[in-house]
Amino acid sequence: MKILAFAGALRAGSYNRKLLAVAVESLQGQAELDLLDLREITMPLYDGDLEAREGLPEGALRFKGRIAAADALLISTPEYNHSIPGTLKNAIDWASRPPDNPFSGKVVQLMGASPGQFGAVRGVLAVRQVLTALNAVVLPSTVQIARADGAFDESGRLKDPKSAAQVEKACAGMLRITARLLAQDGPR
Repeated sequence: MKILAFAGALRAGSYNRKLLAVAVESLQGQAELDLLDLREITMPLYDGDLEAREGLPEGALRFKGRIAAADALLISTPEYNHSIPGTLKNAIDWASRPPDNPFSGKVVQLMGASPGQFGAVRGVLAVRQVLTALNAVVLPSTVQIARADGAFDESGRLKDPKSAAQVEKACAGMLRITARLLAQDGPR
């Protein structure tokens, strides 16, 4: 099983990069992990005229290829202005362009962390809405880390054992559901 894991934030010290690292650590040895930094797949703002003139940018093609090669996606996203970060939305918009939609049928586990009291819940809901429209299998359970500015220790681990257990449970659920779908349908 192959999982594409990435944070919806670009900032090096992002709480969502830390949360993703915790999740990835819990998945070690249980799946092949493809760790993506959205900075690796730079692309311009989506522009239909640009697409018609030049086709998909190289970054979008690479992102599409990595999504297509994965059986599941693990995304940890912040919340910007009660919604999805622009860089993440732009990457999804480019990658979902025809002729194929690499998100269709992919299992997706969403997570979010923020310094506020809601743990990026609105950002995660916005990403859920977009990926559901793209026919992804977005898992109902999410991980929300509120007050993330104090949630991680110096080594990047979650201080609260309940939060760490929630991450492990969500990752185990993603593995279980992805394995079931793969057994039913075969590799994607």
